[in-house]
Amino acid sequence: MRSAARPAARRFAAFVTLAASALASSAQPPDVALRFGSLVAVFAGDGALTLEGQGWPKFTGSWRAEGETLILKTTGGPAGCDAEARYTFRREGTHLRLELLQDECGVRRIMLDRSNWAPKDEPRVLPERRITRTLAPSGRSLPRPAPAAASWPSFRGPQAAGFADGQDLPLTWDVKTGDNVLWTAKVPGLAHSSPVIWGERVFVTSALSSRGDARFKPGLYGDGDASDDRSRHRFVLYAFDKKTGKPLWERVAYEGEPIDKRHVKSTYASASPATDGRIVVAWFGSQGVHAFDVDGQPLWTVDVGRIDLGAYDIPSVEWGPASSPILWNGLVLLQCDTQADSFLLALDAATGQTVWKAQRDELPSWGTPTVASTANGPELVTNASNFIRGYDPKSGRELWRLGKSSKITAPTPIFADGLFVVASGRGPERPIFVVKPGARGDLTLPADQTSSQAIAWSRTGRGSYMPTPLAYRGVLYVLANSGVFDAYELKSGQELYRQRLADVGSGFSASPVAADGRVYLSGEDGDVIVVAAGREFQQLAKNSMGELLMATPALSDGVLYVRTSQSLFAIGKKPAR
Repeated sequence: MRSAARPAARRFAAFVTLAASALASSAQPPDVALRFGSLVAVFAGDGALTLEGQGWPKFTGSWRAEGETLILKTTGGPAGCDAEARYTFRREGTHLRLELLQDECGVRRIMLDRSNWAPKDEPRVLPERRITRTLAPSGRSLPRPAPAAASWPSFRGPQAAGFADGQDLPLTWDVKTGDNVLWTAKVPGLAHSSPVIWGERVFVTSALSSRGDARFKPGLYGDGDASDDRSRHRFVLYAFDKKTGKPLWERVAYEGEPIDKRHVKSTYASASPATDGRIVVAWFGSQGVHAFDVDGQPLWTVDVGRIDLGAYDIPSVEWGPASSPILWNGLVLLQCDTQADSFLLALDAATGQTVWKAQRDELPSWGTPTVASTANGPELVTNASNFIRGYDPKSGRELWRLGKSSKITAPTPIFADGLFVVASGRGPERPIFVVKPGARGDLTLPADQTSSQAIAWSRTGRGSYMPTPLAYRGVLYVLANSGVFDAYELKSGQELYRQRLADVGSGFSASPVAADGRVYLSGEDGDVIVVAAGREFQQLAKNSMGELLMATPALSDGVLYVRTSQSLFAIGKKPAR
């Protein structure tokens, strides 16, 4: 019996030794180079630490583990980053997850909090994207569309052009006295989405937080913090009477806790709706795409999965989506460039059925796609970081691509005078590209060229960060967040003027629009600056809306529709009494 017991005892002792060894190895980070986004970290077995990434400070120092707490001591980075930091850590094989306990260094905290590290050379495995559709129980046929004349069907109007002549708008107005204010409607919640118009209806979206102090933070600043408001929200679509501002209906598209965080400057309703006169579509990112008929009858909902957008180099930094849907020839077109997989999606507008899906190797982006009718057929153009791309909107087949854009892209492509204009404002690239339609293949310019057979002209260091450019009467206007306003000859790229606007205040996020020889620039503090269109800068007026202003206005039938942080205003000349 003793001889039989000894091998069993030895096997048990060996098991205990192996288990203890495995526990010890799992109680410290993997001793290999780890990657998270564009960051690389090494937690060496001797306690040495390095943490770095392109565009981020390099930290060096030491680490030690106490139970499930990782204690870091580093040098490098901004002042005040030499204090100890503490993070909980969980190791799963060669993967490592960190969660913040205490860290006074803001940059280091952004780099490490909620980070998931994998071996540097490990291939990335993307989760499966599932798109599900739910039809509303309705037997109604779609209403007949009102005439398309004077419609503003999506963000920045048809082809994102942003102008409509024949409006005869007033030069000045006063929201306090009501001078040249036709009506005002209150819109609850937080939203940066723009109004869209068809027939006698104006549609806007909003997200209503259950927190009474919900807000966004306007202004010129560079931090990428997310809001802490993850309370229950109502994601709502509203319809107003275009002539009176009377509310016609409101529909709750989704109610619940937001799946993602949002940037402190953004909202959960930053995407504008779109309509074709029969259907109105609202996209609330991870909360789904929701379609109603123009009378408010629910039609369908499509869950496209999680739309996780944020800093391209640190996937844990969440900013939320802003790309708006567009409607073209019975298709709902969506640009979904996320931290995981990126794709374009075409849905049948009447049913929500997927018509085509085009995969893209892209970083997160926030611009809305644009479809234009050209001599070579329709082209769908998207703005994104790796490549600006042109597609066949009927099939999703890529036609051309153009590199050397910014790592963060928000402006929407526009089409004017037979040219596509695409810009982005994150340095160092900050490009403006003016592209001729009909091109095919890779259009990326060599380092020493600014034009080609396919590219009419380009500039670096002049692109806009948030506002979409405006091409109007042969002049291209580019508005920077900081209030620098540039004008170029659209065909040649010749600079006409470069003007810093007075009273910039919190800056500019909304995009310029134009009518009848005037350009309207909407500042975040609520001032709408009116500038004369043309080759020389001339400010004509400045009108205060009395509220924060982040959304791009819409134009229709002699009225400028301005959506502020709390209201929807109809600005127009009042009939003489």
